[in-house]
Amino acid sequence: MANSPSRIDLLELDIDLRLADLWREAADITDWNLEVVAAFMRAAYGKGYCDALTEDSPGSLCHDHGYRIPGRRRARAAEA
Repeated sequence: MANSPSRIDLLELDIDLRLADLWREAADITDWNLEVVAAFMRAAYGKGYCDALTEDSPGSLCHDHGYRIPGRRRARAAEA
């Protein structure tokens, strides 16, 4: 990391800290293949999704790193 880390450097570090358990598990994998990579991608996505749902202040990850907090999507009308 540079002497003066960029906004993206700090965001990456924050995300890496949130994924520490997955990083530890990844270190034990000796036979990487597409299935293993896909499993880790799904796990990381799921972890991020759960983190977002349980934040004390929704959008705080974006806010803390100077990014715009995306608006919520409109719910689709129930199809009959």
